[in-house]
Amino acid sequence: MKLQYIAAAALLLSIAACKSTGNKPESLDSGLLTPSLFMELPDCCPTPDGMAIAADGSLILACPNFADQTKPACLMKITADGKISKWIDVPVLPETGFAAPMGIAFDDDGNLYVADNQGWTGSEAGKNKGRLLKLVFDEAGKLIDCVTIASGMEHPNGVKLLGDNIYVTQSSLSGIPSEKLTSGVYRFNRNDRDVAVTNTAADTNLLATFVTVNPEVQYGLDGIVFDHDSNMYVGNFGDGSIHKITLDPSGKQVLSSSLWAQDTTQLKSTDGIAIDDNGNLYVADFSVNAIAKVSPEGKITRIAQSPDCDGSDGGLDQPGEPIVWNGMLIVSCFDAVTDPGKVNTAHDKPYTLSRLDIEK
Repeated sequence: MKLQYIAAAALLLSIAACKSTGNKPESLDSGLLTPSLFMELPDCCPTPDGMAIAADGSLILACPNFADQTKPACLMKITADGKISKWIDVPVLPETGFAAPMGIAFDDDGNLYVADNQGWTGSEAGKNKGRLLKLVFDEAGKLIDCVTIASGMEHPNGVKLLGDNIYVTQSSLSGIPSEKLTSGVYRFNRNDRDVAVTNTAADTNLLATFVTVNPEVQYGLDGIVFDHDSNMYVGNFGDGSIHKITLDPSGKQVLSSSLWAQDTTQLKSTDGIAIDDNGNLYVADFSVNAIAKVSPEGKITRIAQSPDCDGSDGGLDQPGEPIVWNGMLIVSCFDAVTDPGKVNTAHDKPYTLSRLDIEK
């Protein structure tokens, strides 16, 4: 999902007409787990992405719908018994008339924080118009307020909370001069309102920056997660690397930052990241239709991989975001980017979530 892909996003409606390979998602290595189909998504969800678990235990799925922008961006709710329904359409930015929810995260009060990546759609009107939103719901789950915490963001992507702090990855910061792409992590407070982001080093909310070394994939930070000791882990998509960040007790300052895990034979690209109760990370390898597991010691092992497929049998059809839910690893199949560096060759139906039984 690097910025160069935005042009491809504009062509997705024509790509959707292409015939899928239809390959059965057999494992490419007999030692890997074989993913299964968790759910076919309705027509309103052509591009599933971020996920979060609500207080009632239901799974919330963000659908920015880059593959068909005639479909309003929405949040879907999936109950423990496997029933899916549309929860809400995400409030649009009036200037552009659309929303693009990617990373999402709940706080303890049931408020949902949404990275609205306006720039990903390829619209010139949405350039540097990304937002961090706070959606407030009543006890019945009805949306009663939409607060803009930050605006003017170039490429907001992943979102996680720790205490009163909200952390957002920005996959590109072109306002920071560099020979190669710079990206970073921003920190906001839950009570912030209308913070104007400039996407430069002058932003006081910019917590840390990283440079993507790989010249062939100039796309930066994407996935973000915290372990049980409040250490932050972020994935640099283009480098296929995971970095560990230790914060001070307030969560406002970086005490240390280091390259924690990297093995491009097992992990080519790092999109969404999830964590289980044992401290293992699960990383969506967007480029090669795979999922990698990273041990608490930083050892990377590819655990599942699919060939180019349409996802109908559960194949990893361009995995974007994993989440551990009810003993399963649920993976959203983004299925929207095609270029020579991707296993995925077409956006096609069905729209799917895949499943791996990681605790067996």
